[in-house]
Amino acid sequence: MNDTPQELERWDRDHLWHPFTPMQVYADNRPIIIEKAHGCFLVDQDGRKYLDGVSSLWCNVHGHRVEALDSAIREQLDKVAHSTLLGLGNVPAIRLARRLVELAPAGLTRVFFSDDGATAVEAALKMAVQYWQQSRRPKPGKRKFLALRGAYHGDTLGAVAVGDPELFNRPFRSLLFETIRAPQPYCYRCPFGLEPASCRVECVAELEQMVRKHADELAAVVVEPLVQGAAGMIRAPEGYLRRVREVTRQCDVLLIADEVAVGFGRTGTMFACQQEEVQPDFLCLAKGLTGGYLPLAATLTTDEVYSAFLGRPEEGKTFYHGHTYTGNPLGAAVALANLDLLPKVLERLPAKIDRFREHLQRMAQLPHVGDIRQCGLIAGIELVADKSSKQPFAASDRVGVRVCRLAMEQGVFIRPLGDVIVLMPPLAIDLALLDRLCHTVHACIAQL
Repeated sequence: MNDTPQELERWDRDHLWHPFTPMQVYADNRPIIIEKAHGCFLVDQDGRKYLDGVSSLWCNVHGHRVEALDSAIREQLDKVAHSTLLGLGNVPAIRLARRLVELAPAGLTRVFFSDDGATAVEAALKMAVQYWQQSRRPKPGKRKFLALRGAYHGDTLGAVAVGDPELFNRPFRSLLFETIRAPQPYCYRCPFGLEPASCRVECVAELEQMVRKHADELAAVVVEPLVQGAAGMIRAPEGYLRRVREVTRQCDVLLIADEVAVGFGRTGTMFACQQEEVQPDFLCLAKGLTGGYLPLAATLTTDEVYSAFLGRPEEGKTFYHGHTYTGNPLGAAVALANLDLLPKVLERLPAKIDRFREHLQRMAQLPHVGDIRQCGLIAGIELVADKSSKQPFAASDRVGVRVCRLAMEQGVFIRPLGDVIVLMPPLAIDLALLDRLCHTVHACIAQL
């Protein structure tokens, strides 16, 4: 097609509704339209290159146009592009299920495929409730969930219900089920008003008390292991996740680990749970599962949970939930190729994480940087109006957006979470490009 850049810009403004984007402001500016990509760079229709500093929304692992991943999709296209998993299997999905079970924390032996992170969480929520209704020791009263303040688990209604109602979900409150809220482990702005020197991880102690109090009605606790992503890259204290697992086991409550954003090496290990030797009852995966190429998600669970859904059809124990593109062969094929490449990427991560830390430590000295939170190749840089008082900027100042616009002008694409600058480059980024990313962001923040 020979559409002109001007036509594409006009059609973008006239027809395309962008997610998580204030459209009135968007329409007032010339849109940046990506036409192609290579390595760690996106290229717009004018030929300008942008270093992809957020992995195309936290999902790209190896960069763009990776030959091994491109070839996996082409080879699968020569066989079958899609076939339903409703009553049928397909070769790539079966192989991928086996690979995920081999890589995941011990005990996670069953894999349910879906389309994205929200649907992976949605499946886990429904499985948890149905499990307690028809397990060997049924407890049908266990129908509620406990989640953290600041949590984000996706945009389907169940995932929204366990997300923070103040984060993005206020218009939909009347549609949501009740969720019990535990304080978030936000050390920079401690919900208990404590400082690191006096902290005894009261946030997890409070969660433990809440789990014990509500154990008879709790189906599951839902957490983002190690890092709360959309909350502003909030890093949980060491040992937090392990204590959550211990109390849920003691109280006969399931644990749902949402690793959509933090899985597949993003925190420095294949899965974040592994850093505290935690074995959840559900592991929700998406984003990096296909290396950022195609939509595919997975919910892993145990034989204990799976067995509760077995029985004759007339017993009604079946899990009546699914998606048209569940286990799509193209997505599964590229996911397998992604997993083949990951071991070498993980071997090279420690040096990159150390270099990243050095850059972030220098940024921490800037006058408007209040806090920096790092986990692996994830960083959240919280900008404040006053460093000594932690006074935030006024929302109307849109400081995070301004910093990101400055970075775009210098050929670096990043997106903020309010006034938290997020850095999450592809894991395959080399040290020179990592330096460029961090130097650019440092200079843009310094302009404040």
